[in-house]
Amino acid sequence: MANQRQRDTGPSAAPNPAAAALTPVVADAVAATGFELEQLDVAQAGRRRMVKVVVDGDDGVELDQVAEVSRAVSAVLDEHDAVLGGPYTLEVTSPGLDRPLVRPRHWRRAKLRLVKVRPVEGPEYLARVGASDDDGVTLLVDGALRTVRYDEIAAAVVEVEFKQPPVAELAMLEGRASDSEEDAR
Repeated sequence: MANQRQRDTGPSAAPNPAAAALTPVVADAVAATGFELEQLDVAQAGRRRMVKVVVDGDDGVELDQVAEVSRAVSAVLDEHDAVLGGPYTLEVTSPGLDRPLVRPRHWRRAKLRLVKVRPVEGPEYLARVGASDDDGVTLLVDGALRTVRYDEIAAAVVEVEFKQPPVAELAMLEGRASDSEEDAR
C-alpha cells in the first residue's frame, strides 16, 4: 500500500485557480492573527463563491478567535475581489476532531490524546501521543513507549474520550514517574 502522508509544507494544495491565487495572501492574514491556515477552498455556490478557510493553532481556536480571523480574511478577500469575480460567502472554521493527523504539527497538537493508528503494515491499534518531531512520534501502545516514523503510518485520527486519561499513561509520556510511583518511594 502506498504511503499517502503529506509533509509539513503548509496549507492543503489549492484545488482551483482562485484558491491557488488567494492561498498566499489568506495564509499571511491568518498568520497575522496568530494561527495557521490548514485549508482554503473556493467553490461556486449559485451566483456566489463559497470561500471556506480552515485555521488551527497550537492551543486550538476559540469562537472569539474565529471571529478575529474572519475579519482579517474578509479584509484581504475584499482587497483581492477581482480573483473571486463577484460576491462571496466566507466560512472560517477550525478542523474537526476527526481530522486526520497528516502533518508533524497535527501530531504536536494531539500530544497526550488517544489516537487510532492504521500503520502501513500490520493491524490498527490505539495509542496515546507523546513527543513528536519532523520525522516521527512517540506513542504509548499497550503500556510501552514506541517511536514511530510518519512514513510508517497510513492514517491516524484522534479518538473521542469521555473520561480523563489514566495518570500513569500521561506520566510515562511526560517522562516522569506517576504520582502513585512517587508515593511508593
